[in-house]
Amino acid sequence: MNPRKKNLDRPTLSRGVWRSVFDRRSLLWISLSLLLCGFPALGQPKHSLTENVFEGALADSTRTAPTSHTQSPDQQLSGTISGTIVDATGAIVAGAHIKLSRENQSLGQDVVSDAVGQFSFANVSPGPFQLTTSSEGFATQTYSGVLRSGENCILQPIMLVVVAASTEVHVSLSRTQEAEAEIKDEEKQRVLGILPNFYVTYSRTAVPLSSKQKFKLAWKATVDPVNFVVVAGAAGLEQAANAFGGYGQGAQGYARRYGAAYGDSVTSTFIGSAILPSLFKQDPRYFYKGTGSIRSRVLYAIANSVICKGDNGRWQANYSAILGGLASSGISNLYYPAADREGAELTVQNALIGIGSSAATNILQEFVIRKLTRHPPNYAPPTPNAQ
Repeated sequence: MNPRKKNLDRPTLSRGVWRSVFDRRSLLWISLSLLLCGFPALGQPKHSLTENVFEGALADSTRTAPTSHTQSPDQQLSGTISGTIVDATGAIVAGAHIKLSRENQSLGQDVVSDAVGQFSFANVSPGPFQLTTSSEGFATQTYSGVLRSGENCILQPIMLVVVAASTEVHVSLSRTQEAEAEIKDEEKQRVLGILPNFYVTYSRTAVPLSSKQKFKLAWKATVDPVNFVVVAGAAGLEQAANAFGGYGQGAQGYARRYGAAYGDSVTSTFIGSAILPSLFKQDPRYFYKGTGSIRSRVLYAIANSVICKGDNGRWQANYSAILGGLASSGISNLYYPAADREGAELTVQNALIGIGSSAATNILQEFVIRKLTRHPPNYAPPTPNAQ
């Protein structure tokens, strides 16, 4: 059988028949629509059945399997903190040290500002923070703030203030320089502002004098103008009393008496206060006590006529003063008249008289002379460990 012929034999609808069928179908739909219009609840469905089923399934899938892009309300995102370091003039400060501190100490970070003064902290968890900025020559600055979740916090420029320059200098004098300063004070000590009182120190811890300084102080005492006046007065009294008659009277006699008196002053000062103290390493000065009971001070003054401080700071027999007095008396026999020259016994007696005179002078030093000295130096009291 021919297929084509078979298809031709199949009943077919003409174009007019199709239009008739379509018109009937359209009429049916229109009738149904008019019928449904009488029932609003049925005539205005929100969704078709298929849509309702699809939306229900979608809602179930959303509740059971949320997507990975949905953020949990409790989730906190890291942020950044950045800024610039400047000085008071607005110039950038490179190399400044910035420390980020958190309540959790383990979260702290440290950075250094770059060549343009900028800094940045990345991956900073939200919450309170504090920045501490420091740089050499500037005062340390702090800044506190709160970083919110996911925030890129850009701070206002942090200004550093220059620290005021402060220089602390410790001056340490050598022992020689310290002793020299003490001598300067002693050379200003004058009773009633006139009479020299160079061989007394008001510092219980005075530094020992060097040999050169001992000779310098002796020279200062012998050439002091007041010393010449005192010697001149003593020579005048001797001439008035016709002491040392071998010198005679008149200008020549006075000159001899003056020379002898000045010779006594020079030999006793240099031998007893410079030469022998240098050999025995002893201090020729009287160390003012100034404290304690009257009895203790009197005993101290008397004792210092036969003892003295050594250059090692220890008390010892005053060989310099005792032997110096004997040597000075022996030398005076070279220029005093033969009738007035002392024998060995008289020389010893005069040496003992000299010791007694020193004791009396020391008592005056302890209780009177300081009060009569203008602007005596004041030194700090000795420490318990001071000798």
